[in-house]
Amino acid sequence: MIKTRGYAALTPKTPLAPFDFERREPGATDVQIEILYCGICHTDLHQARDEWAATTYPVVPGHEIVGKVIKVGSEVKDFKVGDLAGVGCMVDSCGVCPDCQDHQEQFCNSMVFTYNSPDKHTGKMTYGGYANNVVVDQRFVLHISDKLDLAATAPLLCAGITTYGPLRHWNVKKGDKVGVVGLGGLGHMGVKFAHAFGAHVVLFTTSAGKAEDAKRLGADEVVISKNPDEMAQHTLSFDFILNTVAAPHDLDQYMTLLKRDGTMCLVGVPDSPHPSPNIANLIFKRRSLAGSLIGGVKETQEMLDFCAEHNITSEIETIAMKDVNEAFDRMLKSDVRYRFVIDMATL
Repeated sequence: MIKTRGYAALTPKTPLAPFDFERREPGATDVQIEILYCGICHTDLHQARDEWAATTYPVVPGHEIVGKVIKVGSEVKDFKVGDLAGVGCMVDSCGVCPDCQDHQEQFCNSMVFTYNSPDKHTGKMTYGGYANNVVVDQRFVLHISDKLDLAATAPLLCAGITTYGPLRHWNVKKGDKVGVVGLGGLGHMGVKFAHAFGAHVVLFTTSAGKAEDAKRLGADEVVISKNPDEMAQHTLSFDFILNTVAAPHDLDQYMTLLKRDGTMCLVGVPDSPHPSPNIANLIFKRRSLAGSLIGGVKETQEMLDFCAEHNITSEIETIAMKDVNEAFDRMLKSDVRYRFVIDMATL
């Protein structure tokens, strides 16, 4: 077994603290990665504080992992020692179900999350990327380009694919009018990707102070969603809206902005339901209200390659491992532009 240093929550009420544990030795198809950076996702906070009532303690969060390969199994062909590599939200799946066969492992009923998930290798729970190393089957390891800033690449493994996936699935292209609701960790990536796809990008926000930043990131227009007149100017004009807000809010104010056959996709999960939408807003213009998770391994690699080609990374603030609890508190206050990333050299 491999001795590993990390940070863990031991109970829902205690701060994350240093935690020593063991990883499995790499098997024939495994890749061992020295973790250099790990992004902080809001899911990490939910899990550490058991806000979804599904956490097994101790829990080591972290599913936006980038680093350097330090060991490979005898059957690993696509990675070698010294390669830059990443691990996202998944580390295993059944490999044989229709979802896995379609490269949509994120929907597999046997999908194993990077942390707080039953681990068939150890019989315990998986531990995540708030640690100095990780061992993962090669099927779930991703190539990272050396063209990109490594720390700023880490959030692409969750925030990046969460926004890239639906934009690709609904075929956002040059000339489309695309709305992005919210300019947070997800929203700022949605703006960057939609802009890179050639769409006319409109950011919806409740904060006028975000307009300048939104345009710097690629938005063509900024609409203050609390202003009915500004919203009304865009009625029946959008091909697609990516809604990244994870708090309950009125969906109808955005549904009416969609063209006939337009779609709004939700990627944020609120802690209580959204108010029920007016079904007439769907029926009379054949609009769709949809949702999307992350992406499969193949699509995530496609996204990383696209980012390398177009020099797209996340906007980050790098922190020391010891400051993770402060980062959690700041994240709750939306006091970050736009993602925290832990420098594991400080562990």
